[in-house]
Amino acid sequence: MAAASMAPAQNTGTPADDTTNADSEAAAANSGGAAPVRKQRMGAADTSAPAEPAPAEPASAPVRKQRMGAAPAASQPSAPASSPPVRQRMGKPASPASAAPTAAGTAANEAGAATAAPAAPAPGAVPAAPRQVPVTPAQSPAQPTQAPAGQAPPESTVPTANTPAPAAPASISPSKTSPAPTPPGSTGSAPRPVWKRRALAAAVVVLVAVAIVLAARWLRTLDPVQEFLAAYPGEASQPSDTPVGLPAWLGWQHFLNFFFLVLIVRSGLQVRTERKPAAYWTAKKDSFFSPKGNTPRKVSLTQWLHQSLDVLWVANGLVFMVLLFATGQWKRIVPTSWDVFPNMASTALQYASLDWPTENGWVHYNALQLVAYFSIVFIAAPLAILSGIRMSTWWPQQAERLNKAYPVEWARAVHVPVMVYFVAFTVVHVFLVFFTGALRNLNHMFAARDTADWWGLGIFVLSLLAVAAGWFLTKPLFMTAVAGRMGRVGK
Repeated sequence: MAAASMAPAQNTGTPADDTTNADSEAAAANSGGAAPVRKQRMGAADTSAPAEPAPAEPASAPVRKQRMGAAPAASQPSAPASSPPVRQRMGKPASPASAAPTAAGTAANEAGAATAAPAAPAPGAVPAAPRQVPVTPAQSPAQPTQAPAGQAPPESTVPTANTPAPAAPASISPSKTSPAPTPPGSTGSAPRPVWKRRALAAAVVVLVAVAIVLAARWLRTLDPVQEFLAAYPGEASQPSDTPVGLPAWLGWQHFLNFFFLVLIVRSGLQVRTERKPAAYWTAKKDSFFSPKGNTPRKVSLTQWLHQSLDVLWVANGLVFMVLLFATGQWKRIVPTSWDVFPNMASTALQYASLDWPTENGWVHYNALQLVAYFSIVFIAAPLAILSGIRMSTWWPQQAERLNKAYPVEWARAVHVPVMVYFVAFTVVHVFLVFFTGALRNLNHMFAARDTADWWGLGIFVLSLLAVAAGWFLTKPLFMTAVAGRMGRVGK
């Protein structure tokens, strides 16, 4: 105001000068007696005249600090210079009137913007005293910095604490997306159907069998081979007191072994192939299936059935072993001389050439039968029992030394090949029974008769019906009630 009262005394020029001075006085009165000062952004070029000193900043509304994460309000209309600063409550959205900065404040906050003219005060309003707010690089405004017009942006900028982080792009990186499935046949040939693979495997087996037969028949035409067959016809020597004929108990053992073996192999394959068992079974504590010291294990209902059938098969095997040694029948299936090996080779050659040896199982087994029965009774069966116990619920879980000496991986590596051997033996055994005199062989096995009548075949058919009934009754629908009496059955 002092500068405005002294202006008339200094006016001594022409009327044009008076008009100019009057306009200057009005501008000075509106700006509070000082010319506006534009804040220069750090690093930007100075555009002010070098001859004129930087006047003081006009009295304008103070710069409102922006809440971190809020959108800038640069597009809102300017507020009067005399309006006091508005404090925004944390967490409450600002109203449009109170959140809009003044034109001078917006020009100060936006880096690189041109100097804004001071807003004209309302009529009759007293300009507020200017408040200097130092702005340092660490206390830069919340507005994102922009390079001035005609100037390249800086190479790297460090965002302040109040600068909102840019939003992540909505697109997904191609490296993280899974490739689209390739239709069959587009990048290669489609997988061969199962029936084609099986047909190919069967064709290979037939070709190999034909080659073996042709080779064996050719070998039998050679003189040294004929002399070998005459010296070793195929029957190994046996003790003189070997019993003749097959007792009735051996016929029952044939049926029971056949019955249990079919169901054991079936349940064992189910244990290996099932992904979601129909039910689970847990043994009672300190019971037959979970001995004292073991924590009852939760196994599938199929595994319980497999173990139960194993128990019955082992019990029948123990009875068989007792009767075998008690009646002297062991001499028929246990090699007692070294000539069993050349006779076994002679028998194999005779079978391969389809000129099968003359035999009478009622009196004497040939060398190949003798070795096959011996391996089943005294080698394969014990291996199946020992490997099965290691994987069963009977194995002592706390025996660390025993577990280390007999790892479960060894048991798995033995158990499956033994099962395959049992299946192969059964297939070959049944094949030879039917193709070397079915009626007589079936009478030997099931009726304890050395004749060629139909009794043995009738008993064999009844045994097949019994196996079919056992196959049907060992389904989970029927075995759940039986398993519930020995443990707890649940899903």
